[in-house]
Amino acid sequence: MLEQQSMKKIVRVGGVPEHFNLAWHLANENGLFTEKGIEIVWKDVPGGTGAMCAALRAGELDIAVTLTEGIIADIISGNPAKIVQFYVNSPLRWGIYTSVKNPIQTLQEIEGKKYAISRYKSGSHLMSFVNARNLGFTLNPETDFVVVGNMDGARKSLASLETDVFMWEKFMTKPLVDAGEFRFLGECSTPWPCFAVVATDELIEKDKELLKQVLEIVNAACYNLKYHEQEAIQMVAWRYNLKLADAKQWFSELEYNYSEEIDEIQMMGILNELKSLGIINELPSLEKVCFEPNLLENV
Repeated sequence: MLEQQSMKKIVRVGGVPEHFNLAWHLANENGLFTEKGIEIVWKDVPGGTGAMCAALRAGELDIAVTLTEGIIADIISGNPAKIVQFYVNSPLRWGIYTSVKNPIQTLQEIEGKKYAISRYKSGSHLMSFVNARNLGFTLNPETDFVVVGNMDGARKSLASLETDVFMWEKFMTKPLVDAGEFRFLGECSTPWPCFAVVATDELIEKDKELLKQVLEIVNAACYNLKYHEQEAIQMVAWRYNLKLADAKQWFSELEYNYSEEIDEIQMMGILNELKSLGIINELPSLEKVCFEPNLLENV
């Protein structure tokens, strides 16, 4: 629940401990929220979108930075939250991996194999359906997945050959390829903006102005980070243990979203795509999924 202490409004925010969320940390460290009387309590969620969905449902987070496909599926399943804006417009490049101990050498060999996923409805789970469609085969939801929790769980599962395939963000996983632990088989990009900012219905109902202030600060921080490229690349490489060349490539492809407006036509296209993949079973109203005041009508 949103708290207020000594006139300071406390907002609990969750996200993966990855480079995409650097702008949030810099805004916090530089006192941009404090200037507005806001205290951001950040929680790293290595379990990814599935774990953040659970935290939002449990009232442990007020805001989360989630994968678009995962939060839409969970909102439709009853999560009392709304997408308040897209956070990253560019697609997420998912790497597809196996253990170097595994005989699999190519993408053409992964049909019928066991997938390690962080949780059901997480990105590692849902993007496997996108990849399977791209490769021309279908997955069995009942038998093809093993829940491993997070990256550490995936490393153990792949190494023991309990599972054969794992999908995770390409650049954050590359150090494990470089170290000779994972074998890179290929990649699969999201056919939609990859990250969304999500707020609980409770926060939306209690303090829309606070939500607006948080979004404005984050959007400005993203803009500032993106347009200080050389400094940002060095910071990403250092903070997230990436090679400088990898950080540079990732940053060159990164397209933050600086607007609270959610395009209705774009969102309908995303929902139709998710339904065609079987990730959602119905086409909900946009108002069920999105914070209505931020929906941009197309006339």
